[in-house]
Amino acid sequence: MKRLGWQVPLGISLVLLSAAFYFMHYLIFRDPHHILIYLIGDIAFVFIEVLMVTLIIHRVLEQREKKERLEKLNMVIGVFFSEVGVKLLKILSLHDSAVEKLQQKLKMKEESTAQIFQKVQQWLRMHDYKMDAGKVDWESLEKFLTGKKDFLLRLLENPNLLEHESFTDVLWAVFHLTEELDARENLKRLSKEDIQHLHGDMNRVYGQLAHQWLKYMEHLKSSYPYLFSLALRTNPFNRTASPEVHTS
Repeated sequence: MKRLGWQVPLGISLVLLSAAFYFMHYLIFRDPHHILIYLIGDIAFVFIEVLMVTLIIHRVLEQREKKERLEKLNMVIGVFFSEVGVKLLKILSLHDSAVEKLQQKLKMKEESTAQIFQKVQQWLRMHDYKMDAGKVDWESLEKFLTGKKDFLLRLLENPNLLEHESFTDVLWAVFHLTEELDARENLKRLSKEDIQHLHGDMNRVYGQLAHQWLKYMEHLKSSYPYLFSLALRTNPFNRTASPEVHTS
């Protein structure tokens, strides 16, 4: 009611002003027929105006705002992969016994098409994300992730992330793995059950991160070809990838 306090007097004032001008028109021209014709015509047009503003113009503006928000969010996703994602994928894929089957399929080129991205997405869905937990250097992984903990927290505080549920899931999975590793006092003395638990958290991160990385690559391909070129040269699934440009 408080928020409507100034609106009610304003609405009444506008209605009274309108009535006053209609009455003035009648006093000058003495033509109620003419007044009624335009009054009914104006009222009839109000419904079309509401349709145009609320359903068409509002929808166009809403779509434009959503596109701008998603564009800003893609910038956040880019920062995440630059700071954490790509290196984490490299670390995790080192312990993937079946990654060799995936490496050749994920060696994309700058001329990659939408159809190629669809095929790669299918390969990623079919891939079995299981790593050899016995060979994982838990201390190095913990050191890397805890070093990025503040950065991950700042990303999770970003309200725009609500627009991108799958990326939010990735962040939570990575942050959860970070918390799990940071909570252990001695990562060199883990029980078999504890290793199995951490292994499950790590597999979750690996699978979700790989899918999100491909979506980000597809976005770069369509919107920022020069960034896509660098992303190809730092492909975490390509063991021979190099950021340096060489002639073929």
